[in-house]
Amino acid sequence: MKTDIQIAQEAKMHHISDVAKKLSISEDDLEFYGKYKAKLSFELWDKIKERSNGKLVLVTAINPTPAGEGKTTTTVGIGQALGQMNVSNVIALREPSLGPCFGVKGGAAGGGYAQVVPMDDLNLHFTGDFHAITSANNLLAAIMDNHIHQGNALSIDPNQIVWKRCVDMNDRALRNIVVGLGKKSDGVVREDHFVITVASEIMAVLCLAEDMKDLKERLGKIVVAYSYDGKPVTASDLKAVGSMAALLKDAMKPNLIQTIENTPAIVHGGPFANIAHGCNSVRATKMALKLADVVITEAGFGADLGAEKFLDIKCRMAGLKPDAVVLVATIRALKYNGGQSKNDLSAENLDALEKGIVNLEKHIENLQKFGIPVVVALNRFVTDTAAEIEYVKNFCLKKDSEFSICEVWEKGGEGGIDLAKKLLATMEKKKSNYKPLYDLELTIKEKIEKIAKEIYGADKVTFDPVANSAIRKIEGLGYGKLPVCMAKNQYSLSDDPKKLGRPTGFTVNIREAYVSAGAGFVVAITGTMMTMPGLPKIPAAEAIDVTEEGNIVGLF
Repeated sequence: MKTDIQIAQEAKMHHISDVAKKLSISEDDLEFYGKYKAKLSFELWDKIKERSNGKLVLVTAINPTPAGEGKTTTTVGIGQALGQMNVSNVIALREPSLGPCFGVKGGAAGGGYAQVVPMDDLNLHFTGDFHAITSANNLLAAIMDNHIHQGNALSIDPNQIVWKRCVDMNDRALRNIVVGLGKKSDGVVREDHFVITVASEIMAVLCLAEDMKDLKERLGKIVVAYSYDGKPVTASDLKAVGSMAALLKDAMKPNLIQTIENTPAIVHGGPFANIAHGCNSVRATKMALKLADVVITEAGFGADLGAEKFLDIKCRMAGLKPDAVVLVATIRALKYNGGQSKNDLSAENLDALEKGIVNLEKHIENLQKFGIPVVVALNRFVTDTAAEIEYVKNFCLKKDSEFSICEVWEKGGEGGIDLAKKLLATMEKKKSNYKPLYDLELTIKEKIEKIAKEIYGADKVTFDPVANSAIRKIEGLGYGKLPVCMAKNQYSLSDDPKKLGRPTGFTVNIREAYVSAGAGFVVAITGTMMTMPGLPKIPAAEAIDVTEEGNIVGLF
């Protein structure tokens, strides 16, 4: 059996200018990064912004398990299927982080015969957007530390610095560090921290900014620290906005690549959904909606994380209205949620399936709360039995959700034609009545409780004293009307990754809260979530290499 990277490297890619023609984009609006990658110019938006929007489809999934779900693979496969049906479409994805590529999860290019290419380029550096975000983040940190060293005119309290440095790598040793050691000329000694680049507020700002003006306004609002008298100190106060924007100028431009079947793909931005808002950029999505009749996008991890943030944060801020949601599940993952061991998932087990399907049930119910039609895509494995498939199908239909078997990993676009047809029919028959889950006028605690109780299914929410104090401060500074971005483990609906299925009777604990004023939301950290992952005992990096001919091997 061929690996994902072997399939991707054997794909017959078209020159990116030919892919762009499918979206009526001329070469004048492409900034080439070799033959198969290009950035879309700032000028393109002015040419297309008056066009009507296409249909917007979100692809999400049940809670991820070691058994695999295939959300990005399904997203790519739907686009390829629509392409085979001669339906004008474009997929809109996030860029992969290097952290998971060298860690354990892998990349974000899809899999099998439903991938975006060049896959190795996409997963390793791509067009440098993440490096630009990292540089802008760390420039702000350097300017802040230099300001303190040079006299501290803004009276920054070193014990109230909230801005962290970042690197796009899983590196647990950088979670908590001390900077400024050495001579007096080496800076002020203080505790510091690193987050992974995808968790940086700069990433969120880039993904939510409408244009360069909006980007600079958001950058200026970033709170980096508090003064001795408790006032927020911003990037604007430090006069860092212009130089940060200069580093982000090219990173603001969405990237155009293609799928294995040469379907256009706009890939831009990459926040994680468990520690950030988990969606590709507003610019990429809005541009895609003007360029094609159907736009297929995805949001990270399960629907309790990525989809909730897509619908409560991104769509609300950007004025987007999704027309349908595709919810991806596998029988293997549902049986795992039902208590079947990972080693026995190939065996038919209707009892475990019945116990585990409650996870799918909760996600369907959650999505329907937003007023959007739901289509369940069952990502088929060869070990799935007819009885198991029939059980899931009947269950979904009883929940007023369309159902389709998806085989795009094995068959590419052909394996997604039934899903694509049912998706189009659903959007034709059922009107989307999208609405956010909560009103922004609620207090921060009320918004957190709304998400925890209605989306996760929690009985109650508790707040550590540190979180209580932070929320009072955030509201006192006038940030109380912002949406909430929950940082929660992805494996469970609860804040305990071991509680699988559809847990009940549990409590969600808020450990910490802070404002991302530039992004425009308040972050609430639950349980033991960390914003800097670590590498596993045997990281994927050990298997990656480059041949003498310059080909990358071992990358999935």
